[in-house]
Amino acid sequence: MKIASWNVNSLKVRLPQVLDWLAEQRPDILAMQETKLTDENFPADEIRAAGYEVVYAGQKTYNGVAILSRVPGNDTVRDLPGLDDDPQRRLLGATYGDLRVLDVYIPNGQEVGSEKYDYKLDWLEKLRAYVAAQLQQYPRLILLGDYNIAPDDRDVHDPEAWREQILCSTPERAAFKALIETGLHDSFRLFPQEEKVFSWWDYRAAGFRRNAGLRIDHVLVSDALKDRCRASYIDTAPRRLERPSDHAPAVAEFDL
Repeated sequence: MKIASWNVNSLKVRLPQVLDWLAEQRPDILAMQETKLTDENFPADEIRAAGYEVVYAGQKTYNGVAILSRVPGNDTVRDLPGLDDDPQRRLLGATYGDLRVLDVYIPNGQEVGSEKYDYKLDWLEKLRAYVAAQLQQYPRLILLGDYNIAPDDRDVHDPEAWREQILCSTPERAAFKALIETGLHDSFRLFPQEEKVFSWWDYRAAGFRRNAGLRIDHVLVSDALKDRCRASYIDTAPRRLERPSDHAPAVAEFDL
């Protein structure tokens, strides 16, 4: 089973690339973030024509999450407990057989110490509590998406330049660690990896060409899935396309 996460940074713009990637890579599940589409404008027909079921939660211009799957899901959730009245569409969950999939687009935070940074840390704490509860109900759980956190210096092209900056600050990394401590594992770090492998590169200053990136897209897996994970990697090919997303897909493969 191949399961992937991809911040597409506007599905309206990137739909042809997503459809091509689905045809080439044939994932069983693809979790997307930053679809930036209202539900009534979501291209569900095109995705179903490609052989995928889809659930989605969107809003105009910003955010938006979706899960594409080979088989239908159930037990869908679209709100993070404690933020039920929050209009930002950042979480989507569904169950496929005995596999629970939670797709998250964690807030960026804008700047350390800002109001948006405080919102991010609060969001992460609510997510930690929710994941802990979900793991009690669903031992086979995958939490994947754009975390907007580089967990440690290995995930940063220039650690000194990013020291205590947004995406790399100590409180953000502590929040990521707290998620891990609920009973999850960073699938990427289950395997030997080359140095300086990233999933996001700024559009500016030739960030991708210089590999000036961060690894902020993650596939976290529960204890019950850890030993069934056979590979975890970043597929940088879509980032080389014309008019790409600034993110590349994070992919994990399992014996399930």
